[in-house]
Amino acid sequence: MNKALSTIGLCRRAGKLIYGFDAVDAELKKPETAVCGVLLASDLSEKSKKEARFICAKKDIEVTELGATLDDIKGVIGKRTGILAVLDPGLYNSVINNNRA
Repeated sequence: MNKALSTIGLCRRAGKLIYGFDAVDAELKKPETAVCGVLLASDLSEKSKKEARFICAKKDIEVTELGATLDDIKGVIGKRTGILAVLDPGLYNSVINNNRA
C-alpha cells in the first residue's frame, strides 16, 4: 500500500492528479477528458462511491477502490479527499499494481 500512496504522490507532483469530487466530476464532464482511471478511498461513504461509479460508467472510466483511507491520502497529497482521478495511463497502472501488493 505504501508504494501505491507513493505513486499517488508522484502523480500529484507531476500534475497528473485531480482530487476532490467536484474537480473530478468537472474533468469527467469535459468532452475530451484525459482521465485514465478514478481511485476511491476505502472509507469513503457508500453514497459518494456510488455517485463516482455512476459518473465514471458514463465515460467508461475504470474505478478502483484503494486500501488507503481518507487520512492516508491526506498524508500524501495534503488534502483529505477520497476521490482521485489519474491523468496518465502509466502512473494509473502503477498505482493499481502497487495497490494489489
